[in-house]
Amino acid sequence: MTEPLRLLALCAAALLLAGVSLVTGFRAAGADGVTPLPQALAFLPWLLVPGAAGLGLAALARWRGGLVWAVVALALTVWFVRPYGPATTGAHGRVVARLDVLTSNVEFGAGTDALITTIRRERPDVVFVQECDFGCADALATRVPAASYPYRDVVRLDGSLGSAILSRFPLRPAGRIDGAMAMPGSVAVVAGREVRLQLAHPMPPLPGGVSAWRRELGRIRDFAASVRAEPAVVAGDFNASQDHAAFRAVLDAGGLHDSARLAGSSRTYSWPADRTTPLRTQIDHVLVSDDFSVRSARFLNLAATDHRALLVALELRESG
Repeated sequence: MTEPLRLLALCAAALLLAGVSLVTGFRAAGADGVTPLPQALAFLPWLLVPGAAGLGLAALARWRGGLVWAVVALALTVWFVRPYGPATTGAHGRVVARLDVLTSNVEFGAGTDALITTIRRERPDVVFVQECDFGCADALATRVPAASYPYRDVVRLDGSLGSAILSRFPLRPAGRIDGAMAMPGSVAVVAGREVRLQLAHPMPPLPGGVSAWRRELGRIRDFAASVRAEPAVVAGDFNASQDHAAFRAVLDAGGLHDSARLAGSSRTYSWPADRTTPLRTQIDHVLVSDDFSVRSARFLNLAATDHRALLVALELRESG
């Protein structure tokens, strides 16, 4: 290799490894940073690609320091790709109830028809719906029988702002988490026990909107901390993955568990589902307290929405 080509390979390797190191550095520090770091953290496993390219270029340039740098950067990335949190909940008592929970972002209501078809097929016990516009709310009211879901907490707003909780179990309102998009909460009575149900839908970390995203996830974290000793299910489009410090703070504050992680699907993507890009991530979650065990978690493709729905089979365990 000529000297100019060697220098070009060395410079390219340094640029790639610097980018990988910046993102993994913030991940290691437990911080999300500012744009473009929160957006890059959502796709952290894909850092293995530029990391491997940096390793190859460093080898091509015969840059020993670069080889060491690349190996360390790749090792850190592999370490953080591991699932976050314990593999089981603290649930160990007798099963008192089984319930299936479905969460779906229907993208401005466009995926409502597919959602209703899924509800009819899967028959979940509790349904969380995000981006449920006026048309979505009307369709749920007229096409999902009240006999099947007699208890509902629907926030009628247009576009991405509306949300809904449908339940086979008795509900009573329990307030909302403040946010630009509706995040209603209810208390369900399941097998004689009160279970807090909370829909999550914070703003996405768009450039210029990271502060709002962090602030609203912080409110979800505060809610989780407030119900730490209670049976709770927090579900929805969190606009955050396990690689975001703001999302991990929600888990840690409430002692919650990500059901997909418990079911062995912590890296199964949920967004974007309407494009063929390889850059996909899991931002739709069902979080559960230690009162629950998880039997399964399935990500379902729905037409006309950029999110996959998540269907989780839960077991409510006897306390104590």
